[in-house]
Amino acid sequence: MLSLEEVQRFFAAIPSLRHRALLVTAYAAGLRVSEVARLQVADIDSQQMLIRIRQSKGHKDRYVMLSPRLLVLLRQYWRAAHPKTWLFPGRSGTEPISRRGIAWVCQQARDTAGLRKTVTVRSLRHSFATHLLDAGQDVRTIQLLMGHASLRTTALYLHVAPGQINTAASPLDSLPAF
Repeated sequence: MLSLEEVQRFFAAIPSLRHRALLVTAYAAGLRVSEVARLQVADIDSQQMLIRIRQSKGHKDRYVMLSPRLLVLLRQYWRAAHPKTWLFPGRSGTEPISRRGIAWVCQQARDTAGLRKTVTVRSLRHSFATHLLDAGQDVRTIQLLMGHASLRTTALYLHVAPGQINTAASPLDSLPAF
């Protein structure tokens, strides 16, 4: 799991607009590596501020939020690259970027940022869920955004930050004096 500061350092270390757009999209929407790789240009709905995830795990479609900041970045990327079908095409241009290509981009950015933690799309996804929880988002909404059938699966992604533990009030404190 990356802290907010580490996520910022990680993104700042990505010189390529295409690679930054790819990884920021993965984090901003909490996507799996296969989901971000297979995004199509038509999946970005700027009118409703949603991203359509086609045939996700379990062969179900779902929608996730489209961050206004991500939309600005994606528009900048689109103006520069003009992707046709795939939002992030592979080398051939007719197929989506490979998982191996995404892993390489993550590794390069991690090294440039000087981070010692392993950074993958999965760790960005974990960070997305944890940062939503830290910001007060309810677990059920996080479950829907992550595309989990079971709340138990979502709970595996959620890491409570140490700073939150000491701010939680014990139920003992709400009892009258005894």
